[in-house]
Amino acid sequence: MRYTPQVFLAFLSLAVSLMAQSKLAPAKIGDSAVWQLPPQFMTAAHTACGQSLAHDYADCMIGQMAKAGAPADAVSFTRELYKESHGEVGVMTGFQDEGPLAFAWITYPLRANTNYGLLLVNGRPRIVNVEDLKLLDLKTMKQSSQFQDAKRQFPKIDIWPGDRDGKIWPNSQVGPAGGIQFTVAYPLRNGCHACASAGQAIFNWNFDGTGKFLGTSFEGMLDPPLQQ
Repeated sequence: MRYTPQVFLAFLSLAVSLMAQSKLAPAKIGDSAVWQLPPQFMTAAHTACGQSLAHDYADCMIGQMAKAGAPADAVSFTRELYKESHGEVGVMTGFQDEGPLAFAWITYPLRANTNYGLLLVNGRPRIVNVEDLKLLDLKTMKQSSQFQDAKRQFPKIDIWPGDRDGKIWPNSQVGPAGGIQFTVAYPLRNGCHACASAGQAIFNWNFDGTGKFLGTSFEGMLDPPLQQ
């Protein structure tokens, strides 16, 4: 089969475009980005970076990771997360591939209260923060009869980010149309992080078969543990 110059040029243009896209596409996040913080890391980093301003302090701390033996992929991931989270320093301390997405457990060494978090990575968007409460279907939760009943007992009931410890992985299951869902629980507290437990709220994080984030859905509530 003979091709005309126009057809040949069209194929060439398509090939160049595909090559350019493959070069621009970032590599998938993997377990090569996992790093366990050495016991003395924070002390050493504070000594090295203690005189820096807030922004420079975070940048200095990330720089200290490589000096402490962190793999290049771990440092690169922390820098990417720092930009994505608008200024939080997070280190990946656990990874589990779920195809087409993956779990990434994160340690946030500079946080005052909850030092751990969970991300869903390698989908679209590339990083989805499971602790971003703005992404939860809170409207449906607050309109539910379960929440209204709980509010009678706990007038200041509210939802809080989970106390993730990197040991209990969320459940996953097949979603509609071949997608995937991740079931995640969140603590309900009566007014503050240290206040009385008002139970847990359960949400599904929904993705299509290609890893595109479709939003969250409220699945129900669990009662608080009985007082001894």
